[in-house]
Amino acid sequence: MTVWTKTLGIVFVLTAGIVVSAAARLSPQAALEETIGGTISATRVITRDARLTGNVVCAMTASSCIQFGASGITLNLNGFTMTGLADPSIGCPEASVPSEFGIDTNNYSDVTILGPGVVQQFRNQGIIVRMNTARARVASVTSSTNCAAGIILVGSDNLVEDNFLVRNGSPTAACGGV
Repeated sequence: MTVWTKTLGIVFVLTAGIVVSAAARLSPQAALEETIGGTISATRVITRDARLTGNVVCAMTASSCIQFGASGITLNLNGFTMTGLADPSIGCPEASVPSEFGIDTNNYSDVTILGPGVVQQFRNQGIIVRMNTARARVASVTSSTNCAAGIILVGSDNLVEDNFLVRNGSPTAACGGV
């Protein structure tokens, strides 16, 4: 074997090792985020970061459309709209429907609901931040024509910023915005 052949072999082995090492560092070990779009007919429980990839129509009754199933995750509305079953022009002419929320933190903490995006026409709260939820963040969301509050905060130490709330509430639940 010539010196040139040995050198070429060593260079090849070193280069292959560097490529494998670099590829291992670049490959994410965490699971990819969930994607959500289209019609949802049963509560969608998210257990890792999720984002809307299209408008969502929520066709279920008396349950949440999207519900958090873990702490420390983000739901990115990604500029899309979530629509419930309320009347598009007036929301609810009567009382709200129990448990029919657009987005429910479900007592998980350190969660984020990130706009831009619209949460509209739900026959209860558009977004509910539950009692045992702490350090939730709701940012840049438009909440409109929901039968109760556009966003309701029951938990503590939460951040609500840069949201737009319009035409929420009903004759029996005139709570409206936040």
